[in-house]
Amino acid sequence: MDAASQSLKQWSDHHQRLCQEGFLDDQFLQLKQLQDEDNPKFVVEVVSLFFDDSEKLLSNMAKALEEKVVDFKQVDAYVHQFKGSSASIGALRLKNGCINFRNYCEAQNKEGCLRCLQQLKQECYVLKENLKALFMLEQQCVAAGGSISKLS
Repeated sequence: MDAASQSLKQWSDHHQRLCQEGFLDDQFLQLKQLQDEDNPKFVVEVVSLFFDDSEKLLSNMAKALEEKVVDFKQVDAYVHQFKGSSASIGALRLKNGCINFRNYCEAQNKEGCLRCLQQLKQECYVLKENLKALFMLEQQCVAAGGSISKLS
């Protein structure tokens, strides 16, 4: 097996594991299909923007939950935005975590919201590390003369 094929297999195995463990759904592959030779870093750029926005949203949620009187409607608006962003890149666990979080916002349950926030922060970190590894495998594949687009 040549280096490109080996990298492609490693990428495929890692991607499959992320899907099986619920980190990613089909939306990620749909995003991948929008990437082409003219824009080879499309997915990396979209995912980077997602994580930049995520940090701001998670910070805004934390600040809102620290208030003496929590504005649950505002927290819910941040969570709703985060859920949409998560869904757009195929981050299934994050999207599902947001659904759970929104239930606590609706119930005005501050403790539940704080637990959900910590869970989202952790999921976000784990997803970021896993996607870094996936993108590194893709770079290795391309450097060896292969292409991930053959999977799509």
